[in-house]
Amino acid sequence: MVNPNEPLLKRLLVEAPGTYHHSILVGNLAEAAAQAVHADPLLVRVGAYYHDIGKLKRPYFFIENQVTRDNPHEKIAPSLSTLIITSHVRDGLELAREHKLPAGVQAIIEQHHGTSLVAYFYQRALESDRPELVTEADFRYDCSKPRTKEAALVMLADSVEAAIRSLQKPTPGRLDGLTRKIIKERLHDGQLDECDLTFKDLDTIATTFVQVLGGIFHSRIEYPETMITEIERRRARGAVVNQ
Repeated sequence: MVNPNEPLLKRLLVEAPGTYHHSILVGNLAEAAAQAVHADPLLVRVGAYYHDIGKLKRPYFFIENQVTRDNPHEKIAPSLSTLIITSHVRDGLELAREHKLPAGVQAIIEQHHGTSLVAYFYQRALESDRPELVTEADFRYDCSKPRTKEAALVMLADSVEAAIRSLQKPTPGRLDGLTRKIIKERLHDGQLDECDLTFKDLDTIATTFVQVLGGIFHSRIEYPETMITEIERRRARGAVVNQ
């Protein structure tokens, strides 16, 4: 199921490479968190790999697959953009059924966004000439909320990975702050109401995500100026000793 040569994953790699890479990272995050909170790591890994297969229908409408500055959403209304974005769940379920993916994986595909708000396009709609006509419900996913730990973990890993990708300077403090902010937003929005994750679980998940992300972004993390000075001083001293 997680072999890159599986037909759907092969298509994802070729037709939507950004989504494929995103899914691998989501799998890394969610699997580590699953082990930490005693969920099913294998189901979470497989679910993460396939959760966005619906993006194969219109890959270039999703930012991770846009290799040029030409964004198709700039030419259409926010309401239509939202319809396209949210439809990847339905499209993914159709593909999953066609390829006979396991029921647990299908559930993750269907539940990984819950009823969450497509905030960017909702905000764009509010900035239009007739904001009084904008209804928040029209900019939410119309799907089931996560009903299992596994589906919730993929939701949280998906949200965190997408948010972290936008960080200009992913320092340890920023990774931790943004990760916990995203998890808290999903909790307060009611997206975790139907799964059995505890507050202790959520803290463990956040800590685990940050540990994994720290490894991913280690080479890009900026060190404090005092540490940089000390490193340079030691290098200079080492150079003198080795002469």
